[in-house]
Order: sequence, then structure tokens, then C-alpha cells
Amino acid sequence: MGKTLGNADDTSHTKERNSAMVNETLPQGASPQRTRQAWSVLIVSTFAFTVCFMVWMMFGVIGIPIKKMLNLNSTQFGLLMSMPVLTGSLVRVPLGIWTDKYGGRIVMAAVMAATVPAIWMMGYATEYWHFLTIGLFVGLAGGSFSVGTPYVARWFPKNRQGTAMGIYGAGNSGAAVNKFVAPVILVAFGWTMVPQVYAAIMLGTLVLFWLFSYSDPAHLVPSNVKFTDQLKALKDPKVLKYCQYYSIVFGGYVALSLWMVQYYVGEFGLDIRVAALLAACFSLPGGVLRAIGGMLSDKYGAHSVTWWVMWVSWICLFLLSYPQTDFTIATVNGPKTFHIGLNVYVFTGIMFLLGICWAFGKASVFKYISDDYPQNIGTISGIVGLAGGMGGFVLPIMFGALMDLTGIRSSAFMLMYGVVWVSLIWMYFTEVRNTRVMGAQGAAQAGNR
Repeated sequence: MGKTLGNADDTSHTKERNSAMVNETLPQGASPQRTRQAWSVLIVSTFAFTVCFMVWMMFGVIGIPIKKMLNLNSTQFGLLMSMPVLTGSLVRVPLGIWTDKYGGRIVMAAVMAATVPAIWMMGYATEYWHFLTIGLFVGLAGGSFSVGTPYVARWFPKNRQGTAMGIYGAGNSGAAVNKFVAPVILVAFGWTMVPQVYAAIMLGTLVLFWLFSYSDPAHLVPSNVKFTDQLKALKDPKVLKYCQYYSIVFGGYVALSLWMVQYYVGEFGLDIRVAALLAACFSLPGGVLRAIGGMLSDKYGAHSVTWWVMWVSWICLFLLSYPQTDFTIATVNGPKTFHIGLNVYVFTGIMFLLGICWAFGKASVFKYISDDYPQNIGTISGIVGLAGGMGGFVLPIMFGALMDLTGIRSSAFMLMYGVVWVSLIWMYFTEVRNTRVMGAQGAAQAGNR
């Protein structure tokens, strides 16, 4: 009997230790059921966001045959790709507020349900204004980010929210998934089949999300909080700064994800399938590695990670900005011509590194938010997400306008290089001058600014 009791005690202690290890990532006192619910919410929300982002980036591939069909110039093409981004950006603030008030489960499901008819109708559009109008409704899918971010974060304790939001944000990899899936469907069945397949995928995802997600009334902001009170955050200088950061790491990511397939086709003369595959070398790490950025932000602080992200981005964009150049000099043996420019392999390698940097940066910006605004993550994430999304809307149009004006494709990277300069200067004067760049102390000092 004594042996039996001893084994029972050992088993009990083992269970307690295992339970403690599991619950480290959850609020104190969380039950095993709560643990399962939290991880179920994180997994199914990340999957739903991946599909939403894939749909949101659809024009990055199908826009190329549409451009040929409608005989569009680069500016018109940029506007076409940007229309879904516009809607997805503008709805982020109200969706973030509604998530705080009503809960992420119901809001996320409503967003996905609203996009299904619009995605399906895209396959029947024939005129330029048709695509612009339908694109506005398809863009609702992009608003899912400001829903899922606070929804997921609140299931986890503060010291793990950066990791949780980073994992959720890895759904950005939907931009890369789009580049793998859409070209195959396009070549096999034509571009009109792409939106029809995507509509079916979105509907299936909606069902899965509803079955495996949960709601917690404790996560809701009290009903006495007014809409205008929540929007007062727009006056906060720190929020404006985070908006600037995110307009680069997310807005730039969205813009280049949309732009890169046609860039490869035009700059290097590649087939659309090869171009999409190489473009995914930027989009895929830019999405998947966001989770690592969340973990680094939890460990080293949002400030340190963001600072180094900006500097590496500055170097990459400087190299990408240089256009293909031929010049001739007079030598003793007569004129001699030289060529300077990035080949497709070096270009893709730099884009891969840039994608990694921006993945880390997207996570670190939202670590700033969870640290500074734990009570209204939904509202602040919606505002910052709006800024990032508007960057993704404006930049492709500016890319197209600059190319029409200068005839230089790399002018897109010249523009991004200048925007990064602004963030570096702003960050230096507000955070860096009296702050250690690495270490807990530096992160704490930055967080207090």
C-alpha cells in the first residue's frame, strides 16, 4: 500500500510540474481547458489570417494579365493593386474598436463572411471600374489583422504577448502562399478561376474558425468606454511614431509584395511563375519569421529590435535603389563601356534579407503597443495598422507614378530608402540618444519614453 501511495504522489507531482510548465505561457491560475482554448484560438486565428492575407494580395498576381487585358499604364496598375489595401486599412480602426467591445471571434467571422461574395464576383469583372469597386470590398479581408492581434494577445500573459502576436502575424506569409497558388491556377485555368477558388477557400476557413475559436467576456472593454475616448490615442506622439515605423515594415512589405512579381517580369524578363516564385523569397520570410521577431522583442525589448531592423533596411534599400547602369570612359585603347547593376540572384538575396528584417520589425512594433497600451490594444493596433495599411495603399501608386515619370524601375526602392531615413532620424532623437541599444536596461529606458 505504501508503494502504491508513493507512486500516486509521484504521479501527482509530475502532473503538477507539467501543468505549471504549460501554464507559464498563460495567465496565472489558468486551467488545462483554458490552455487548450488559448492555443486553439492562436492556431485557428493564424490560419484564418493567412487566408485573409492571401486574398488581400490577390492582385499582385492576377493584376498582371488584367493589366494586359485593359492596357493599363504603371500608375493605373498601381491603383488597381492598391484598392483592396485601401479598404483593409481604413476599416482597421473601427474593427479594432469593435474587437475590444464585442470580442474577436464574432468580428473576425463577420469580416470573412463579408468578403466571400466580393471575391467570387471578381472573376466576372470586365471593366477597370469593376475591378476597382470590387477590390474595395475584397479589401475587407485585410482588416482581419487588427481583429486577430488583440483577440490573440489577450489569451496570453504580458511577457508572452510579443511571441503570441508574432505567431499570429506570421499569417502575413499569405502573401507568399498567394504567389505559390495563384500562378498555378492562372496558367492552368486562366486568371478568372483564381478568385473563384479563393472564395471557396475563404468560406471553408470561416467554418473552421468558428468551430475551433472561443470567446472570453473578460477580454471586452467596458461598455462605458466611448468611441471618441478611444480615438484620443491619435493625439499621442508615441502612437504617431509607431505609425511611422509600421508604415515601413508593414506598408513597405505589402507594397513590395504586390509590386515584385511584375518587377521581376519587367526587369529580368522572367516567366510569371518563376517571377512569383522569386518574389516569394521576400514575402515568405517577411511573414513566417514574424514569430521569431516576437520572441526577440520579448527578450531584448521592442526598441532594440526595431533600431537594428531600420539600419539593416537602410543598407538593403540603398543597394536595391541603384539602377542598371552602363557608362563609357575614354582609355588609352579607346572607349570602354562598363555595366553596374544587380543580377537576379544578388537582387533576390537582398530582398530575402529585407523580408527577414521587416518580419522582425512588424513584431517589434506591436510589442511596443502591448507594453505601452495593455488596456486598449485593439484600438491602438487598429490605428497603427491603419497607418501601415495606408502605406501599403499609397506606395504602389507612387511606385507606378515614379516609373512612369522616370522610367526607372528601381525608383520604388529609392522612395523606400528615403522613408527609412525619416524613421531612423525620428528614432534617434526620441529613443536612442540616451538609451543603450542592447540589453534589458536599454529596453526599459526606451519603453519609458
